[in-house]
Amino acid sequence: MKVAVSIPDTIFAEVEALAKQFRSSRSEIYRRALSEFIARHAPNPVTRAMDEAVEAVGAQANDFGAQAARRMLKHVEW
Repeated sequence: MKVAVSIPDTIFAEVEALAKQFRSSRSEIYRRALSEFIARHAPNPVTRAMDEAVEAVGAQANDFGAQAARRMLKHVEW
């Protein structure tokens, strides 16, 4: 699908340079940039489903869950 968008000259020039560097088309650079933007900002369906489940059952804290979480976090490499 073709789309017409307005892009500042400075960004256009940077895309031109990247396209040459990666031996790619401008369209490919824009496609990759938009895909990355969507991946970062679009709601993750798994996260959304988990949020809905927590909302449905309630997010009341309990000692067992808190203690289990602390034990698990001790073993996670940050």
